Amino acid sequence: MHVPDGFFDAPTSVVTGAVAAVGVGVALRRARAELDDRTAPMAGLVAAFVFAGQMINFPVGAGTSGHLMGGALAAVLVGPWTGALCISVVLLVQALFMADGGLTALGTNITLMALVGTFVGYGVFRLALLVLPRRRSSVPPAAALGALVSVPATAVAFTLLFAVGGTADVAFGKVLAAMLGWHLVIGIGEAVVTGLVVSAVLTSRPDLVYGARGLTARRPLVTGEVAA
Repeated sequence: MHVPDGFFDAPTSVVTGAVAAVGVGVALRRARAELDDRTAPMAGLVAAFVFAGQMINFPVGAGTSGHLMGGALAAVLVGPWTGALCISVVLLVQALFMADGGLTALGTNITLMALVGTFVGYGVFRLALLVLPRRRSSVPPAAALGALVSVPATAVAFTLLFAVGGTADVAFGKVLAAMLGWHLVIGIGEAVVTGLVVSAVLTSRPDLVYGARGLTARRPLVTGEVAA
């Protein structure tokens, strides 16, 4: 999903750079309401985990591989605004020191993965919680669903940008079919990783999971004999 230099024309890169700058600026302000002295270190851990996770590629077939995007995971753990900042920092470090995504495409990558991926994933997560029972055990499956949807949603956003400012002459339908097809498969891996990580953190430190705030723990079953 990392967009390299030269993949989009200059006007498209400038526009997505402006969108990314505004999005990050708003996130910097809004993240203050999501973090406190206890949860702020969690944001650093989340960014480090996503950075490491994006270094691991898993095969999805036909010579194609995928990796963790992490937007939905970060949003559920530390909040959507802080999550967007975490992904943005990861993308900045990768562009500067690892040539993973180009500097001229940094705004595009932040727009796609840090903004679209994070907020679509968190939005789906919140919608899922409206349907599922309001308890902490609903958080991991809701997070997994948000992660699953966030990946193809980001792929669709990429395809729309490519149709507007892509530098290669490829039909829109072909790009959409290729991106959406493979990223649906990649989304399954994203969902599995997100669900497992959220479940693990929720088990050990539920107080640190932003998406679980206000939800009750599952109550143990008490039989009449035990109660007596």
